[in-house]
Amino acid sequence: MGLKILVGVKRAIDYAVKIRVRPDKLGVVTEGIKHSMNPFDEIAVEEAIRLKEKKKADEIIAFSCGPPQSQETLRTALAMGVDKAIHVEVDQATHEAISPLHVSKMIAKLVAEHSIDLVLLGKQAIDGDNAQTGQMTAGLLGWPQATFASELHLSDSNSEAQVVREVDGGLQTIKVKLPAVITADLRLNEPRYATLPNIMKAKKKPLTKLSPADLGVDMTPRIQVLSVEDPPVREAGQTVPDVSTLVEKLKGAGVI
Repeated sequence: MGLKILVGVKRAIDYAVKIRVRPDKLGVVTEGIKHSMNPFDEIAVEEAIRLKEKKKADEIIAFSCGPPQSQETLRTALAMGVDKAIHVEVDQATHEAISPLHVSKMIAKLVAEHSIDLVLLGKQAIDGDNAQTGQMTAGLLGWPQATFASELHLSDSNSEAQVVREVDGGLQTIKVKLPAVITADLRLNEPRYATLPNIMKAKKKPLTKLSPADLGVDMTPRIQVLSVEDPPVREAGQTVPDVSTLVEKLKGAGVI
């Protein structure tokens, strides 16, 4: 019997956009800015679809929490090959204050309601860079986790996954029992483009809209942003005539 997979997708500012800090210094400018699916989530979606193509999965559900525009991101996942989608809609103010723990609680509830066997997430979102949702979800579920996956192989019986992880020292290969939470790293795969016929089909696929209250999740903010600042401008380098001058300057700077 094939797996039932839940894959998380987040609507984030497109990776090619130059980020600008808001005048009130409490966030970044999002109005009128191009958004797209978080790249690591796109890799997770692709991996889920490949598992279904290999007959390892029977159904893929995409989940996103965010403002109404998040439905566009979910439709992209549906056009790639996901079967159905769930949108937990929140207003923009709530979305800006959402934390990984909020999202993890929603995923845990959806896992129970839909009898999910495998949760696939991006290793992190490129906006907050928290890299916490997968780990927190595994903790809430009491499931094994394999984070930063660059290779994923399921056993013949779908009872176990062998995962190659990207770690600071190189690559680590582990095995986890299913059900499990796995987060995708950059080299796991190359996501496909949605074809026009599949984009049209995606419009007819089911997309369920829920609220956090429907999942029993309290959205009270747990973190307060005090200030968002641009990184300091890097000072221009200096040219020195010879090695001895370079050594003296490094000594003066306390580097050596």
